[in-house]
Amino acid sequence: MILESLKVDGAQLRRRTGWEIKPEGACKGDRCIPLSDGGDSVDAQLLSEKLGMALVHDEAHGVWALGPESEPGGRVLLTAELPDITLPDREGKDFSLRSLRGTKIFMLAWASW
Repeated sequence: MILESLKVDGAQLRRRTGWEIKPEGACKGDRCIPLSDGGDSVDAQLLSEKLGMALVHDEAHGVWALGPESEPGGRVLLTAELPDITLPDREGKDFSLRSLRGTKIFMLAWASW
């Protein structure tokens, strides 16, 4: 999750991660993690600490990257399942990686910068 500020809006958090801010804390499914923050937003550093999400700051661009979550106290992803990603193919048509589900693939990402 790319952030422009360390304050994370509760609606954005739910839409992008599945975690919902409730009075009892951050909740996903039947799991709730108590948070000391209250209100409609929460501090990204607190989420990083409590939910086991990495938080990385890119000073040059003034953005932070939060996530993905890991098992509490661990450094292991909860699943190895790739999220649904749709990217343009060589002809510019949308291609969904979901269409390859069940097939072994090799994915290479490259950027000129």
